[in-house]
This record gives sequence, structure tokens and C-alpha cells, in this order.
Amino acid sequence: MPTPPAPRPWVPAPLAAALQARAEHYQALSPDELEAALAAALSAHERFMDRECLSLYAGTNIMNPRAARWLASTVGSRPSLGYPGDKYETGLAHAEQLEIMAVELIRELFHCRYVEFRVGSGSLANLYAFMATTRPGDRILAFPAAAAGHVTHHREGAAGLYGLEVHPVPFDAARLAVDLSALREQAWALKPRLIVVAGSLCLFPYDVGAVRAIADEVGAYVLYDAAHMSGLIAGGRFQQPLAEGAHLMTTSTYKSFGGPPAGLVLTDDPGLAQRLDLIAYPGLTANFDLGKTAALIVAALDLKEYGPAYAAACIANAQALAEALAARGVPVHGAAGRGFTASHHVALPAYRWGGGTRASRQLEPANLLASGIGLPLPEIARDFNAVRLGTQEITRWGLTPAEMPAVAELMARVLVRGEAPKQVRPDVVALRRGFQTLHYVRA
Repeated sequence: MPTPPAPRPWVPAPLAAALQARAEHYQALSPDELEAALAAALSAHERFMDRECLSLYAGTNIMNPRAARWLASTVGSRPSLGYPGDKYETGLAHAEQLEIMAVELIRELFHCRYVEFRVGSGSLANLYAFMATTRPGDRILAFPAAAAGHVTHHREGAAGLYGLEVHPVPFDAARLAVDLSALREQAWALKPRLIVVAGSLCLFPYDVGAVRAIADEVGAYVLYDAAHMSGLIAGGRFQQPLAEGAHLMTTSTYKSFGGPPAGLVLTDDPGLAQRLDLIAYPGLTANFDLGKTAALIVAALDLKEYGPAYAAACIANAQALAEALAARGVPVHGAAGRGFTASHHVALPAYRWGGGTRASRQLEPANLLASGIGLPLPEIARDFNAVRLGTQEITRWGLTPAEMPAVAELMARVLVRGEAPKQVRPDVVALRRGFQTLHYVRA
């Protein structure tokens, strides 16, 4: 008899019951039946995500099929410990060349001296950065959740799990910018070891140079979290955090970067680079997936060839989408004197729908994908108080500003006019049917 699914009393009861039922269902299947269920689930997922929906979720992207091919290559099952040319394992003379290729491409894209690429995710990249710059018990300043600070910067995430004392970076809600005078006052009062800039929503660049000047006054490091922005940064259409003064930049390698799920830590500081190297090996990473490295190389080549055009197209689409949504009665957040966005992100205050997550779940049955996020707004919602949109994937599928009114209309039918999402879905599928070829990738 199979082992009964383990209870999870910390999970909300309705969700736990649903998970229990699915677990029991899969336990009852034969190996052949379970593999058939696997194939069916993946086929349905690919049809939905890659062919039938408009993914405006800012935390995803579609990879170049060539990258996906290398991600599945057998090199990914081979362990790799140590430097190229000095591996613990034998037989890696060919495969270890991928490490050198990846590092040099990424250094070129981001104009940096050192790259740590052996990182499993953007969240782990932040942990590596915390470990390289701080010790448990140190104070750090990071964007609060209301300013889209990421959970890894907070007590519940990597920062808290590592033992850091987290305080909020003062934020100018009207300008969507760091409140520099308040930051200086707080930095002198708290003497943090690290100041984290940016997070999970970046509508406009931040004044990294001014933050660095304050950090230098109190002996702090500056970390720029570019998890969502790296494709635009590599394309030269957003700010350049390292050149502007950040000691470190972390990022995911999917999202706007368009590669496999992994992370990077970038720096120009040799001392920090050495610490990161030791954290990765023999520390936390040790063996890593060279199949991801191969896919990362293809994604980096895409950005090397098409990055500026792709980044510019993402921004143009976001600006056109924001204007089209506002024209249809959908509230769009912006900054005084700065417009709605200077990036590929768009933010919608969501208090009228009970929060950003609730609004996103209203859109999902219409095949319109989004997510909740925090904004510095006075309105209180029952969850994240805004909807976050990103144009990186629809841009890669070939949509342009000319299509943004149609996309906005589909969203407004659900959010403003209250149409049943399933009635809107066929029109979303019809629009999406005309965009089935990837752009800004090397064929």
C-alpha cells in the first residue's frame, strides 16, 4: 500500500484538502498512467501558456527554442566542481568551456568585471549578496513591501533567515523614488551594512549615485536588485546600476532577460567577487546545472544581438498599454511629472477589486495573466494593493504598440465592465492566434 499523503496543518484547510485529493489520485495511478498524466499536463500547459494566453505576468518569459534544447541536453546531468581546467571531476574538458563563454558574454552585456553565474535563482542571488556583504545581526535597509520590495529583502525571506535586521528604505510615494534626505538621516541613525535598491516593480530608474554617496558616508554597501530589469539594463534602455555606483547587482535570468530559471550576481569589486566565488564553491552551490548554463549562453546571445531593440520595444509597449488602459477607465499608477512608466512594467491600483491578487484571479479565466504587487497607496486592499503587468513576453511574441488598445480593451471588459471572463477568453485566444512567432531571438 502507498504511504498516505502527509498532512500539512500549516496550509489553509481548503487548499490542504485539495492537495490531499490530488496526491491520493496520483498515488493510485500505475507508472504508465502517471507518465501519461505528466505528458497531458505538460501538453495542456504549453498550449495554454505558449499559444492561447496573453501573459502580462512580469515574472516570466518565453525562451528561445534553441536555449530550451540545450537546457534539456545531457550536460545538465553532469556534476561540475571547481574552476574550468581544475575540476574535481574528470571528463569535463569540453563542458567546462560553457562556463567561460557564459561569464564573458555576461560581462560584456553588463559592462562589469566579475560574474557569479552558478546561482539557482534570483532569490539565492540575493542571499549570496547578503552573505558577501554582511554578517548575521547586521542591519540593512531595503524597500518595504508597499514599495514593491521583494520578500528576500525582508524578515520572512533570505534576509531574515540569514539573521539580518531589516529596516525600510524611506520612499517618496509621489515620485516613486527614494526619499534621499530621509535616507541619509536613517542611515546615520542605524549605520546599516547594506542598502538595497529596487525590487519587484520598477516603473522608473532610481538615483543609485545619490544612494551610493549616502552609503559611503556610513560605510555601507549598495545592492541593486535587477531581478526584473536585467533585460532592459543589458539592452542599454534603463539605468546602469554598477556604473552608477552599486557595489553589487543581482538578477534573475528569466523575466526580462529571457533565459532559464537561475540567478546572477555581478560586481566590479574584486574583494566581493572573491567572497562570492567562495560562497558558490565550495559553499552553497557546489555542483550546478550546465544545461542551464548552455541555455543562458543562448539567451545572452539573443540580448547581445537584439537587446537594445527588444528593450525599447518592451518600454514602448508598456507606455502604450498604460495609456490605453487609462483611456478605458482602468486606474493606472504613475509618478508626479513622470508619467505612467519608463520601463516594461505597468501598475494598476486595485483596491476597487479587493487587491491585486484578486484582480489577477479575475483575469486568469479570460487567459489574461498578471499578478499582485505592493504600491505606496493610501487605499487598503485585502491583499497586494496593485496589479503588476509586464510586457516582456508579449513583446517577444511580436505584439507592438498598435495592439495595445486591443489588449487594454480585453482587460477593461473584465475589470471595468464586469463581463464574465470566460466570455472574453475566446477573443483573447483569437488575438493571440495572430502572434505565434518569436521575435528578438536568434533563429
